[in-house]
Parts: sequence; structure tokens; C-alpha cells
Amino acid sequence: MNANIRKIVTYSEETRIEGGKQAARPLTMYGVAAVLANPWAGRGFVEDLQPEIRAIAPILGELLTSAILRQTGSGEVIEGYGKAAVVGTSGEVEHASALIHTLHFGNFYRKAVGAKSYLSFTNVRGGPNCSIAIPMMHKNDEGMRSHYLTLQFAINDSPAPDEIVVALGASIGGRPHHRIGDRYQDLKELGSNDA
Repeated sequence: MNANIRKIVTYSEETRIEGGKQAARPLTMYGVAAVLANPWAGRGFVEDLQPEIRAIAPILGELLTSAILRQTGSGEVIEGYGKAAVVGTSGEVEHASALIHTLHFGNFYRKAVGAKSYLSFTNVRGGPNCSIAIPMMHKNDEGMRSHYLTLQFAINDSPAPDEIVVALGASIGGRPHHRIGDRYQDLKELGSNDA
């Protein structure tokens, strides 16, 4: 089965000043997205999504992981990471979810960056120029709040009603001037997860 990818889009941004103060180390974030035909479009309610997941998700996982590594230079420099999918208005949110919430997709990225944390995510329905919001966290420490980041960009002609956008995000660095502490400080202060 062909993934039927119409285009690949890359995005990057570098934050040098935050809150009016120069960053000691700029935060660089990268995104890469594939725009592909929704394999379930026009078929009505499809009960079993697995054949398409198994055929398409690995292609996307390998392709997008390679593309984001080209942007960053290596998996070792990536600190924060995440994923997102936007299904066009003729599809179901389940279609967006299907292609990213599978180890057939995510394991390519996790292994390439040597990650322990799960990939944070968004999956929504939207039209052309819909915001692609990729939430990120530190690849090895889910409690490190400095790397709770969101990369946002849009593709002016995507997704069409019968398309899906699948994206990966990466950060080199955390928020400049982060100063809210981490989850472990709260746990120590509270003595548990309970407020």
C-alpha cells in the first residue's frame, strides 16, 4: 500500500529573546509534516483500521524521523519531542489518531533520539491552514517542565477534506529563562501527587 503523500513541509524557529531578555542559549524548535490522502476517506464507517495503520504508519514514522534528523543534525541533540495529526473535515479524529498512536509510527522517532518518555501529542480535525500544534516534553524526563513546549505552524492548503497531516516536533533546548521548577519539587513539597 502506498502512503500517497502529496507533500512534506518543514518548519523551524529560533527564540533569541524572551520576556525582553536575551537567552543565554537560544531555543530552537523544528517541525516536519507529511500531507497525505486519508486512506479511509469516502469509505463510510470503517470498523477495522489496522490494515492501513500497519501499511502506512511505518512509512510515515521512518520518513518523518529521517526528515527531522536532517533538520537537527542528529538524534542526540534533540531534547524535547512530540507528535501531532490533523485530519481533514471529511475524516474522523480516529483517522488522525490511527496513524500516530501506534508503535509502528512512534518507535522510529523514540529509537532515533534514544528517548524514554512517551511522545506527547495532539490529534484534531481541521481544514486548510489549521494550526498544527505539537506539544513536547523532554525525551528522557517527563517531569522536566523547562521542556514543556508547543511548536505551532500551519500549511495554507492542508489538510484538504480528504487528507491527513501527520507531524513530528523537536526542540534543542528548553524555554529560555524557565523558572517554575519541575514536578519533583512539587512532589517533595506536597509529599504526594495529591494537592
